[in-house]
Amino acid sequence: MQDRTAVLLEETAAFGYHGGMSMSAVLDREEHIEQAYLFRVLRERMAEGMAMQEVLQQVSQEILATTRLPYAVQFLTAEVKHTGLLSSGFARLRHYFTPFQAFVVRCTEDEKLRFPTETALLVLQREAEYRAGNPTPSGLFVYQFEVLCRNRLGYADGLTAILGDPFYPPDWREFVEMVRQQIGLVEIAEMIYLRSEQYLQERRRQEPDYEPPLPPVFGAKEGKIAGANRGKDPLFLFAALQRQLNYPEVPRPRPRDDLAPKLEAIEARLRELDARLKLVEGELRGQVDLSQFGKPELLSDLPDDDDEAGQQP
Repeated sequence: MQDRTAVLLEETAAFGYHGGMSMSAVLDREEHIEQAYLFRVLRERMAEGMAMQEVLQQVSQEILATTRLPYAVQFLTAEVKHTGLLSSGFARLRHYFTPFQAFVVRCTEDEKLRFPTETALLVLQREAEYRAGNPTPSGLFVYQFEVLCRNRLGYADGLTAILGDPFYPPDWREFVEMVRQQIGLVEIAEMIYLRSEQYLQERRRQEPDYEPPLPPVFGAKEGKIAGANRGKDPLFLFAALQRQLNYPEVPRPRPRDDLAPKLEAIEARLRELDARLKLVEGELRGQVDLSQFGKPELLSDLPDDDDEAGQQP
């Protein structure tokens, strides 16, 4: 086990991460608070039937004027008006919105992914709320990775977007690049365990002079939880981190609420109740017409009584 993990760490240290990606600036806490408000209002008012452009025009007057978000919202409003797309505005405001935010919004416009706008806005709202508190690189990464995993948004593009987040220091960007290259070959629990203080402590119990080729980026508690979840569904790992370490919880995708089957079932039930009501009324009047119920399949080959009466001389 240690031989395989050691090889993985050495290979990761060899390819490294060399940057080369333009990133947005790290925003102040008040910006994240107002962003969370923007995403919440967008989600709630669009659910009430308001058009996105109309909501953006209204909320630009509600947002705290001392932040830069009102200018960003005005730009988004113009972008939606001219292109009909919200993601293009996020992508063009790369100095304000992170690549991951732009990626999440862009996924709502891909029909193949079936990623609802309501879910995407709730994802962005909770991320902004977490950033407005006391965020850690480990908590933010696990949240963003679970969004990709739970909603099947694609690891390649999603991890590339995460890689451009200015919140991550160089060691963390190196780890994200390792995940991007190794995901599908190595499970996420294994990679978290290998880059944790827990793995380093266990290795040094056997080799006191051991020095890892890459520094740990996760704490001992995260490593212990990840080690216990190797070989399991990664969603179990995320749930354990949320329970034990209060990591932010990713919104669960809701099943599609298709009204057509429900209406058909209600109509069928009403027809059945109507037929039963007519039968009860006929019994009360002594005028029950049993012909409407047809003939059982067992007796389908027998002639009707009317036919037998017609054949008698």
